[in-house]
Amino acid sequence: MKIAHQLSLFPALLALTAAPAFANPTISSPGNGATVSSPFTLSADASTCSSQPVSSMGYSFDSSSDTTIISGTSIDTKVSSSAGTHTLHVKSWGDKGASCVTDVTVTVSGVSASGALDVPAGAVSVSSIQTLSGWTGVHDTGTSGSASGSTSVVSSPTHSGDSRKFSASFTNNGGERFYKSFGDDTSATNFVYDGWVYISGSSAHIANIEMDMNQVIPNGDTVIYGFQCDGWNGVWDYTENAGSPTKPVDKWVSTGQACNPRSWSVNVWHHVQIAYSRTSSGVVTYKTVALDGKEQTINKTAASAWAAGWAPTLLTNFQIDGYGSGSATVYLDELTVSRW
Repeated sequence: MKIAHQLSLFPALLALTAAPAFANPTISSPGNGATVSSPFTLSADASTCSSQPVSSMGYSFDSSSDTTIISGTSIDTKVSSSAGTHTLHVKSWGDKGASCVTDVTVTVSGVSASGALDVPAGAVSVSSIQTLSGWTGVHDTGTSGSASGSTSVVSSPTHSGDSRKFSASFTNNGGERFYKSFGDDTSATNFVYDGWVYISGSSAHIANIEMDMNQVIPNGDTVIYGFQCDGWNGVWDYTENAGSPTKPVDKWVSTGQACNPRSWSVNVWHHVQIAYSRTSSGVVTYKTVALDGKEQTINKTAASAWAAGWAPTLLTNFQIDGYGSGSATVYLDELTVSRW
């Protein structure tokens, strides 16, 4: 080879040897600058990072230190986020500790509820119920086994800035119920329960997640709007009083609509919305439930009034039932109950 030819190749060789070998993650969805609805699909992959085989990937938003980590070389999952413009950081880690990241900007338009989940302009809404003081935890004696728990307001993980952390330990399928009164209104007959739920990596120990509301109505009875994601039967359930207000027989009834908390993605915020109404005698119609924007029609009616002797109140329960024995941590954020 002539010297001149060798010299002509030298800059190209320098450029080749100087090029970094980081191989940042490739994001196929969403595109940079995309406008999406929550939840949106995140698809990405990475085979190497700084010349190291990739062992895991993950993602986070903006300046949050809360990173969702996924084992393997690809991500294909639903991601929930609050409305607004965010920087989505998609990360990969090599098997010897290297880290690589690709950023995209996304604008989240939010979840647009429809049908039975619409809240009229004149409705009264109590928001950020999870931040109220005085939440109390008790073992639900209607469950087997035993349970104990604690709760506090935390700043991470969070969907709004302040979420409530529920920690529960249980044996033999025991359940821990946390409750808080947030006002009183005997006349309202329509409600939408709207909250964001985040399950830590302990989801394998959760049988049910129960999200209830109780209301004392004008005749003094307490209406129980009981609703849960039932991991035993893989459906949403609602409560029914199969007896009478003075001689109640409490039972759970299947909606026929699929739900299992152990199948929810962990370390991700999930949007739960439940719509129901009642008659003057406490017969409740469960209308619709939406999980991460996907609506499931229920349209089931059940008597649900109890002569509990309570003073007027609106009260919400958040309950974690154990799957066997173990412990679980679940977070609740942006809990709003609207009524009219």
